[in-house]
Amino acid sequence: MSAIDVLEKLEEREIEELNRREFFKFCGRMAVLLGLSQTAIPRIARAVEKAARDGRPSVIWLNFQDCAGNTESFTRATAPSVGEALLDHVSLDYHEVLMAAAGHRAEERLKEVLKEYSGQIIVVVEGAIPTKDDGIYCTVAGRTAIQILKEIEPHALAFVAVGTCAAFGGIPKANPNPTGAVGLERIIRSKPVINVPGCPANPDVIMAVLVHYVLFNRLPELDAQRRPKFAFGKKIHDTCERRPHYDAGQFVLSFDDYGAKQGYCLYKVGCKGPVTYNVCAAWRWNMDASWPVKSGHPCLGCSERDFWDRYYPFYEHIPKTGGFGVEARADDIGKVALGLTGLTVGAHALYTAVVKSAERFAEKLASKAEEGTGESEGKDEGGEA
Repeated sequence: MSAIDVLEKLEEREIEELNRREFFKFCGRMAVLLGLSQTAIPRIARAVEKAARDGRPSVIWLNFQDCAGNTESFTRATAPSVGEALLDHVSLDYHEVLMAAAGHRAEERLKEVLKEYSGQIIVVVEGAIPTKDDGIYCTVAGRTAIQILKEIEPHALAFVAVGTCAAFGGIPKANPNPTGAVGLERIIRSKPVINVPGCPANPDVIMAVLVHYVLFNRLPELDAQRRPKFAFGKKIHDTCERRPHYDAGQFVLSFDDYGAKQGYCLYKVGCKGPVTYNVCAAWRWNMDASWPVKSGHPCLGCSERDFWDRYYPFYEHIPKTGGFGVEARADDIGKVALGLTGLTVGAHALYTAVVKSAERFAEKLASKAEEGTGESEGKDEGGEA
């Protein structure tokens, strides 16, 4: 679906009837990502459908110092038609990139939303916020990013910083940081801030934050950096498909060598997976097609704070990291018992199997719903795993 299609559907509120099977599979993936059992799928479906009927909560999506990469990422979600429909109904009331309105008309719409849904608005912010020289390096309708945020803050239920730029300042904040760019958490003081970092952020995680709120009527549990634990509780290293090569001491030494062709571990050419927390290896981009490491490029640690400065130069490996509870240099890691590699293969395979199992269960629910017998299944409430 093109950006123009998205724009027209969001503006005209003409989302086509969703395929029931696709919708239940989406709910299945959300259940796995949120750490719920399969029995929670009907509950998620009911909660999302209720939110769609009620048209709440309202979502405002603001763009500041950004490249719109997170918006682009979202339109390439695993289930884009479902995601677009949910954001349409749950309810994307303002998005400078996607909305057809522009200029004064767009700003009037923003004022209407703040007045009508005050206290019920989830504000998604994409891009860093410049603070130098009173924030003049990013203005919309004659107001700085800081002024816009302070105007909206009293009306917000919570803020979601989408992408590393919004969460931690990202590339605009990198040395020498000429605009005094900062992350959203440095500006918002009176309302909760959820960080969903990544360059770009994972679209399924963005949706899961909204689904969690719709399902439980509360925001997800966060880690010390305000990231949702369901998505940022594990290192990329732990679920990476190349992890067995790391434990076996099989590394790519240059991008055109034998190891690169065989899919060996990218640690020695700069992969930051051992120190980066995210779900990239399990929840991939472009409708689940791939992610950087699968395509042969090392992880840059883009979802970590100040990654641009901390992890430069990008193509040099971290001097020391640990295996399974064993502190060892990458040059010696091959001495670790090869039997341990089975644990990593199993971990990644298990994660994939759980997703597929949830999708199969969701398809069965969809079939029963189509036959008119799915209501009894929907009575099972499920719960957090």
